[in-house]
Amino acid sequence: MGSNRDNVVGPIAVRVNSIDFFRGLTMFLLAGESTQIFSQFLRVDNSFIQSIAQQFHHHDWHGLHFWDLIQPFFMFIVGVSIPFAVANRLKKGDSTRLITLHAIKRSLLLLFFGWALYCIGPGKIVWQFQNVLAQLSVTYLVAFLIRNKSYLFQIAFTLIVLLLIDLAYRFFPVEGFNHPWVNFENLGAWANNHIEGVDKASEWASLNVISTTTHTIWGVLCGRLLMSDLPARKKVQTLLIAGIAALVIGFSLDLLNITPIIKKIATSSFVFASGGWAILALCLFYWLIDIKRSFATGQNMFKIVGMNSIFIYIFFEISGSDFIRKLFIPFTNALFSWAGALTVEIISSAAVWASLWFICYWLYKNKLFIKI
Repeated sequence: MGSNRDNVVGPIAVRVNSIDFFRGLTMFLLAGESTQIFSQFLRVDNSFIQSIAQQFHHHDWHGLHFWDLIQPFFMFIVGVSIPFAVANRLKKGDSTRLITLHAIKRSLLLLFFGWALYCIGPGKIVWQFQNVLAQLSVTYLVAFLIRNKSYLFQIAFTLIVLLLIDLAYRFFPVEGFNHPWVNFENLGAWANNHIEGVDKASEWASLNVISTTTHTIWGVLCGRLLMSDLPARKKVQTLLIAGIAALVIGFSLDLLNITPIIKKIATSSFVFASGGWAILALCLFYWLIDIKRSFATGQNMFKIVGMNSIFIYIFFEISGSDFIRKLFIPFTNALFSWAGALTVEIISSAAVWASLWFICYWLYKNKLFIKI
């Protein structure tokens, strides 16, 4: 368990296609959100469609929607990729020192782009850790630096992190911010106010970067498992047990009124629950794609997005989707106005979503992979 896995060169040559699929599917869904298509379906006069669409929006506070899993999924799958990326660079002849310098550079670039996205709207420098890239810059580097530690060490590390942040919320002594699970009245809100220099900042806590480090570290552990010489059946069993265990812990903490599941401040119960779903999703995709060799069409469709995931994320976050929408609106209005304004909006959003995928497809076909 404690051996240096960087020196292993056996099974690392085999590509695990489910990792590419998982990363691409997650980013494809994030791209869909940028088109506003999920919000459009909330306006459809059909209770069933509205209930499905609601799952593609964050829960207001205490609870869990499907959409609350998307960021944990992405941070988790980045962790899964780390052992494979390191092994491949070693196979190409890179030294451990060079790989570490690359990881530090990548972390700083992620932080730069994450912070830059915050500055576009207000037109001034804003220091926050609330979007995917800014949080990932920290969780990625921490997970990378301890990637060779034993499984026991990494699991203990994540449990200690979750315990400490949980205790910090519970016993934070500042009056007005000493209600750990009340929106805008907790440690996360206090930290946000001081970071942003306002009296009432975002309800999304920048401190989430601490607890969500767990997602990326658990991803590393799962990546090491998939890279190992264990039989595929044993890998699936291990992922299944780990995922179910995390789910049981997360939902038990919530149902027993110990720690509520709250995505916006990344409570320990939320991290366990979302991490459990992430592990089970990887288990399912690994079984379907790498063991059963099925779902080839969907695999390729989402792999295309995953190969340029950071690029397409930055593109739609800097209003790329809004720009494409402006190009489509005159035509969708002309062709579909007879069906009503909502139909025009849905079709326009779908066209933008397809365009984002096509950008990734064009880059993929031309072997242009924009990485940091």
